[in-house]
Amino acid sequence: MTKVAFVTGAARGIGFATAARLAADGFTVAIADLDEAACKNAVATVVADGGKAIAVGCNVTDEAQVDAAIDGVVAELGSLDVLVNNAGVLRDNLLFKMSADDWDIVMSVHLKGAFLCTRAAQRHMVKQRSGKIVNTSSVSALGSRGQANYSAAKMGIQGLTRTLAMELGPFGINVNAVAPGFIVTEMTDATAARVGVSPEEFRENAAKITPLRRVGEPADIANVVSFLVSDDASFVTGQTIYVDGGRRL
Repeated sequence: MTKVAFVTGAARGIGFATAARLAADGFTVAIADLDEAACKNAVATVVADGGKAIAVGCNVTDEAQVDAAIDGVVAELGSLDVLVNNAGVLRDNLLFKMSADDWDIVMSVHLKGAFLCTRAAQRHMVKQRSGKIVNTSSVSALGSRGQANYSAAKMGIQGLTRTLAMELGPFGINVNAVAPGFIVTEMTDATAARVGVSPEEFRENAAKITPLRRVGEPADIANVVSFLVSDDASFVTGQTIYVDGGRRL
């Protein structure tokens, strides 16, 4: 039976690249995103490339929606073998300008979203005594000016990953995280706008201080996720893998 992957925030960027890579690997992929119309466009692209995918509109901060989405995918596709918690938002600002809402929404989407999706997924994975979960952290977990909320959330993801690996390991479930560096996405373009430079200049400056002398593409992250959910990574759990061209900060 074809294995099933559920990827959040998968309508664009790293999430879409991950969904497309897993589809190419032979998974049937549930492309989940708050933007249901964009989900359908992403599904169409995957299917046009020969993959299998379905669209799932879901707000990862809503408990009822998450439970219904994951249970619905299992009912429709027969199993849940992989969960990729990738949904995220930015509300960047220096601390003295950051509102409580800026803090709450970032923590809710990144951390509460990963918690709710994993809790829903593990009910099925524990029953089948197998599963792979990959959470998206960031190099910003190590500190990033103007991103107190995002940095805190992304370091929280790493703590969540270690804890879930301990709790779910006895049931044959691997839990890991990837921590992207500078990746060309709408999010990094938004950061460029915030600091007052063009996306092209922002990327060039980042490449100059990256040991590999380039910025990352979404596929660079998707490739690592592909490994982590494969049988080749069966003894890898509780880890955060930095995919950043050697830069870190």
